[in-house]
Amino acid sequence: MNDKDMIRISKRLSRHLRHAPDEIGIRLTTDGWTEVDGLLAALNITREQLDHVVTSNDKRRFAFDDTGARIRANQGHTVPVELDLPVATPPATLYHGTVAKFLDAIMTEGLRPMARHDVHLSPDVPTAVKVGARRGKPVVLAVDAARMQADGHVFRLSANGVWLTGHVPATYLSST
Repeated sequence: MNDKDMIRISKRLSRHLRHAPDEIGIRLTTDGWTEVDGLLAALNITREQLDHVVTSNDKRRFAFDDTGARIRANQGHTVPVELDLPVATPPATLYHGTVAKFLDAIMTEGLRPMARHDVHLSPDVPTAVKVGARRGKPVVLAVDAARMQADGHVFRLSANGVWLTGHVPATYLSST
């Protein structure tokens, strides 16, 4: 499979496993899983193509269950799901990639999940730069995760290394 096909399938998977399962007639369980066979039929792709996208995706956006019969997105849902990720202790500092046009609002209101379930945070600056670069020239903010946790904020770690929390108040943010 060439890179163009892999990107196209990955984008379709993201759309339907995170945001719009009904558009292709699949159902997500309350914890985000759907049957692989139904997904393959709905997207008209092969199991080999799906396996390649799941295993080759550098962001590890998708995961199979232990049997390989079900698949879900690791995070980023706008449809109601409960991923049931365990509470985890974050590193002292986490990072968030954004662009300059959002800085004033972020520094006033903090980081909010917007349409997603949680705020997504990166474990390192290079990852945050990549995230921010999707929308333009990246700006990276440091999040004082140790202080947030000490103050009672809860963090969860998704299967692909993205840190999740409900909201990051502006008092925990600084420029890198």
